[in-house]
Amino acid sequence: MISPIFVAHGSPTIVIEDNEYTRTLKEFGKSLKPKAIVVFTAHFEEETTTISAIDDTYNMIYDFYGFPRELYEMRYPAKGSVKIALKLQDMFNKKNIKSKLNTKRGLDHGAWTILKLMFPEANIPVVQVSVNQGLAIEEQFKIGEAIQELGNEDILVVGSGSTVHNLSELKWEAEKPEKWPVEFDDWLIDKVKSRDEKSLFQYRKLAPHAKLAVPRQEHLIPLFIAMGSSKNEELPKVLSRIYEYGTLSYICLQF
Repeated sequence: MISPIFVAHGSPTIVIEDNEYTRTLKEFGKSLKPKAIVVFTAHFEEETTTISAIDDTYNMIYDFYGFPRELYEMRYPAKGSVKIALKLQDMFNKKNIKSKLNTKRGLDHGAWTILKLMFPEANIPVVQVSVNQGLAIEEQFKIGEAIQELGNEDILVVGSGSTVHNLSELKWEAEKPEKWPVEFDDWLIDKVKSRDEKSLFQYRKLAPHAKLAVPRQEHLIPLFIAMGSSKNEELPKVLSRIYEYGTLSYICLQF
């Protein structure tokens, strides 16, 4: 059995950085042997849950601007899996969750940056799934619940996003995090670790600085989906947590 995880992908430069967080991802990846990987990425937004369905090698999507040339030359030649995509669609159908297949989309940086750190050989089939920031948090959780059996089949579910994602509040020269993102993350992590779903579903009302930390929900949604997909009886745990640019949080959670 493989437990689902939430991974903050932050800046695309994460894939070429060497810090506590990237080292943790690399080492944690070495400890896992998934048969396939299902990634819900914040950079793939659709109103209907959309599943990448290809068997060939994905094209790369460089959905960022003004970064080092090295990033635009980077490759992560992972292949997809139509078989897993159809399996996901069947799971969603059984829970009355509408879904559709996409046979053309490549891997966006919410997927390939973290996967390159964790599974650098790119030899594990990857299926990318969209998010819909307009759905209620309860509905996000249900999307995860629909695919709980994947862990029993050694298929790794990854939610890729960020807990605090407000690019207008970045402090480029900051050496220490601002107080407010830490307070938001403290609240969020406490509720996640205690599986306080009732409070999490109302995080916008209950969490400190929620509107500042999460101006749009697309980067936080993958956390709720990953959490919903867990059948692990053990409480979730924080694998790593650091901050860059004062307000950008890098958190990895295992459920």
